[in-house]
Amino acid sequence: MIMIDTDVLIWILRGKELFYKQFREIAVSTSGDLFITPIQVAEIYAGAREGEKDRTGAFLSMLKLFRPGLREGMHAGHFMKQYRKSHGVTMADALIAASVRCEGMRLWTMNIKHYPMLDKKHIFAFPG
Repeated sequence: MIMIDTDVLIWILRGKELFYKQFREIAVSTSGDLFITPIQVAEIYAGAREGEKDRTGAFLSMLKLFRPGLREGMHAGHFMKQYRKSHGVTMADALIAASVRCEGMRLWTMNIKHYPMLDKKHIFAFPG
């Protein structure tokens, strides 16, 4: 199970071939076990241009939606308390990280510095 971070989603939606090719390979190898949360959806739509919304919605609807709950919120609060000042961790990143940790997922991100609370086993390493 892989959670896709907003930065990677942006590169895929922009048509960056390397990311799109990797996305297709991962989708096949995980049998479509690719996840986002409402947090990534909000972040994507906050930056989407008017003409991109239909295509963006179609792409995001292909992914599985994980809805963080109480357990993830509690973990995210702990992450905020521990890493907000030292690492500038945002609520969005804390909730995504908590979802990854609680569900035993791996996070596909290019912004590893945003996730000091995740071990290497929780990070999906992008080749190259």
